Amino acid sequence: MRILVVEDEAAIAEAVASALRAAGYVVDWARDGETAWFRADTEDYDGVVLDLGLPKLDGLSVLRRLRGGGSAVPVVVLTARGNWMERVEGIDAGADDYLPKPFQVEELLARLGAVLRRTKGYASPLIEVGRLTLETRRRIAVVDGRQVELSALEFRLVRYLAHNRGRVVSQGELAEHVYESDREPDSNALEVLIGRLRRKIGADLIATRRGQGYIMDAVAGDKG
Repeated sequence: MRILVVEDEAAIAEAVASALRAAGYVVDWARDGETAWFRADTEDYDGVVLDLGLPKLDGLSVLRRLRGGGSAVPVVVLTARGNWMERVEGIDAGADDYLPKPFQVEELLARLGAVLRRTKGYASPLIEVGRLTLETRRRIAVVDGRQVELSALEFRLVRYLAHNRGRVVSQGELAEHVYESDREPDSNALEVLIGRLRRKIGADLIATRRGQGYIMDAVAGDKG
């Protein structure tokens, strides 16, 4: 899943990005509001971590533009502003959650994970698709009651498909949400990754739609 971190303080941005990557997310970083607005408006993100005190364009303006343009991307606001009026202002502008600085990255991960799950209709960190259960917080995959060891890339892939269960996801979309932007995959890299994942969790859990992409569906996962 791809997350945009919008933060002008390099030390904070690097700490947040590092924690997100360790938790299995693909991360992009914007240092100012104008860049953040452009990237969020033109690229496909699963979530945004947004500081309010930004150069060029403040975070509230970025958020209002996103919501005004119809974007429903989940947004967790970070800010040094601590009074309740400003928190209300952020929520009213369209934030999904709010975390004042200083904060623990573990809390940010928990809040972001909860927001991402809610937008996909999951209240729990457990996602079940047929015989497959994903524990997203600890990055554990279980098939038929047996834990399966997955690499970071494999877990990113299966988590994205599970979050989008029942929908055909194109190869291009999958690549965007699985690989870092500075790592352009080979043309067959995704197919190899899919094949490796199928061998670990069961070929029936991920179906190919020729010329369209891949789909994970509970019905397919229940077969056999």
